Amino acid sequence: MTEQTLRKLLESVRKGEQSIDEAITRLRAMPFEDIGFAKIDHHRSIRCGFPEVIYCEGKSADQVAAIFDRCAEAGNNILATRASRDVYDAVARTYPKAEYNETARSITLRQQEKTPSPGTIAIVSAGTSDLPVAEEARVTAEMMDQTTATFYDVGVAGIHRLFAHSEALQAAGVAVVVAGMEGALASVVGGLVDCPVIAVPTSIGYGASFQGLAALLGMLNSCASGVTVVNIDNGFGAGYTAALINRRCQPTSTRAE
Repeated sequence: MTEQTLRKLLESVRKGEQSIDEAITRLRAMPFEDIGFAKIDHHRSIRCGFPEVIYCEGKSADQVAAIFDRCAEAGNNILATRASRDVYDAVARTYPKAEYNETARSITLRQQEKTPSPGTIAIVSAGTSDLPVAEEARVTAEMMDQTTATFYDVGVAGIHRLFAHSEALQAAGVAVVVAGMEGALASVVGGLVDCPVIAVPTSIGYGASFQGLAALLGMLNSCASGVTVVNIDNGFGAGYTAALINRRCQPTSTRAE
């Protein structure tokens, strides 16, 4: 249940359009709903401003479909991450309007009108191999009603590609920088912009990259002051955090419900 839905419910009780008992019946499942293999947090959108996100890896297609169904019935926008095509097919049987981003491995269902943010989140990737993580960040931020601009394949090996976008990058309210190998791109972007930079190391690179550990350590040791770092391949975490920051930069009246 969203804050907007809760307000409508309380208003209907105030006007006498719905009885207190009927409202209580609807509110019983608000804190969380136990469906046996999962406890769905219906209250999260009110506490945190965005509903619970479904992490699909390790869950069966039927389990994800059941969780997706219960979340969708609450009227929320739905985001499921790390989803396979088989999982999407199971969801789409009930929700044909759900969309699958194969690169990001995400499933989305928008049930509420989008209110794009005035501020922009820049999503920057070093190489094409980093796109799955960058796209996960972009999809997450956009599902949280944030405006994004993408700057893909602009790594330090051809740094002129990045500098060609300097003006657009400097206009962003937050930047998410996704890079593997040595992870140097985050420091370079951090030296170009006056906004927070969220660095995402990826598990891209040869043996000595240690599945992203080299990029992670490089980003943690960045000499650029405005750079913070999330975990390896965590595009979702970066996109979510960027959205929270960008929301705080907006006037209160324009923030999403």
